[in-house]
Amino acid sequence: MTLDPDKIQGFFPLLQCGFMVKVRIGCSIKTMLCEQFGLNPEYVEDRIQTIFLDGKTVDDIDSAIIKDGSTLALSAAMPGLVGATLRRGGHLALLRSGITHRGGRKSVSRREGMVVLKLFNLVGNELGPTFLKRGIFVRREDLEGLLMSLPGEFWGGCKAATVDGQEVGLDHLLGMTWLDNYDFAMLRVHGDL
Repeated sequence: MTLDPDKIQGFFPLLQCGFMVKVRIGCSIKTMLCEQFGLNPEYVEDRIQTIFLDGKTVDDIDSAIIKDGSTLALSAAMPGLVGATLRRGGHLALLRSGITHRGGRKSVSRREGMVVLKLFNLVGNELGPTFLKRGIFVRREDLEGLLMSLPGEFWGGCKAATVDGQEVGLDHLLGMTWLDNYDFAMLRVHGDL
C-alpha cells in the first residue's frame, strides 16, 4: 500500500500485537538489531531500554541468542516503578530476577528463520515505518480485523494498493476473500513522499 505519511500510524496496532520477519537466527539480539536491521548501536543502547525475549526481560543483549520462533519485544523507557524495574540494567533489576533472561551461549545454528517482533511506544513510532516499508508478515485475522476497523479518513489517504503484484481498488481490497486461503500475509506500506 502507498499512503499519505501521516496515515502509516494506522498500522501501528499490528506492530504492538506482533509481526514476523525473516532473520538469521543463532546470533545475539544486538547483532540482529544492528547488523541485520541496520540500527545504530547508540540508538539500541540509548533508546531501546526495555527488551523481552520469549517473555523474559533481557539485560545483556550480547549474550541473549535469537532462535527460530523467538518473540522479541522492544520498548523505550517506560514510566513509573514498573518501567524502572523492567529497564535494562536498571538499579531495580534485582526485583525481577525471576523473570530475567539468563544469557548463556547455547549453540544455535546460524540459519534463516522467523522471529516475532513487538514494538512499543517511541520505538514503535520510530522504527515502525521502516519495518512496514521493508515488509512484515502478519496473521491473516489481525490484518483483516485492522483493515475493517480503519475509518474512512484513513482510506482517504490511501494512494494505491497492490495484491499479489496486481493493483486493486479500495473496494476490492476491503472485500477480498482470498485471505481465507492463507494463515499469514506479507504487508508492505510506503509513505507517499
